[in-house]
Amino acid sequence: MTDSQKKIAAAIAAVMQFLHEEAALLYAPRAAETPAPAGPKLWALNSRQTQMQLRNLMQLRALGRMG
Repeated sequence: MTDSQKKIAAAIAAVMQFLHEEAALLYAPRAAETPAPAGPKLWALNSRQTQMQLRNLMQLRALGRMG
């Protein structure tokens, strides 16, 4: 193995080691992390559904398909 090939192999090994360490930090479980929210709030879901229904009725009325 020539000197330049050894340098290239060392550089590749260093980059691979760095990426491995970064991936380990990224995917490691975090103890101090706050718990995830339980889910969407029911009031927000209801409000969004009501808004969509109102828009649908307005579109139907604009097209003349409803009273």
